[in-house]
Amino acid sequence: MSKPLIGITTGGRSEGYIKSRHYREFFSTPAPYVDAVQRAGGIPLLAPSAVADWEQLLPLLDGVVVTGGTDIDPAEYGGNRRHPNVLLPDIERDRSELALARRLLEERETPTLCICRGLQVLNVAAGGTLHEHIPDIRDDDIHRDEAGLWAMQAVHVEPDSLIAKVMGKTALLTSSGHHQAVRDLGTGLRVVAEAEDGIIEALESQAHPWLIAVQWHPEVTAAHDKSQQALFDGLIAKARERRQERVLG
Repeated sequence: MSKPLIGITTGGRSEGYIKSRHYREFFSTPAPYVDAVQRAGGIPLLAPSAVADWEQLLPLLDGVVVTGGTDIDPAEYGGNRRHPNVLLPDIERDRSELALARRLLEERETPTLCICRGLQVLNVAAGGTLHEHIPDIRDDDIHRDEAGLWAMQAVHVEPDSLIAKVMGKTALLTSSGHHQAVRDLGTGLRVVAEAEDGIIEALESQAHPWLIAVQWHPEVTAAHDKSQQALFDGLIAKARERRQERVLG
């Protein structure tokens, strides 16, 4: 049986992961996302954030990873566009990924892993809102280091969640780098993990058979942390099942 095809969303054209003297705009994805999908036995396919025709693309994919990146435009959830700590949004990417998330919630078929920004996209797509900046609501920011980069933080997972089943743990040490968080929960979503300060760290769709969203970055430590790699392994296993079902039809 052929390997499942996994669509991985890219950064927006203005996010600038790559530097070049010849080009100013790129659609790119950090390599650890690709590596984790390949380790799990999937074939990664980068889906540029300019994609609008998800109705045509999704039927070709066996699974999806919605990646991290810049902040969502606060206008999408009635937030404060003038907040000084909101990173420059990529409107094109917002429109693409919000359309994708709404389609995934509607069709309830494609196995999906949403990571960091991906969790926030899912929540906003479901009608939820975000806190623009965690330091506005918490005295201590445990979700980033002093330079605003990765911090290792403890996360507690609900024992009856799909995440707990997939990862085989309820107490996690995760690689975190976010400065925003879920405020109001989107319709049909369930909170299944929290950090020690009460910030929401994972969501699941109550109607979708395999839609997991985590606020941390499992791809960063997946190469040496089997529990984090298990999120990708679980995604690919479910995607393989879906591919087989469609082939047998």
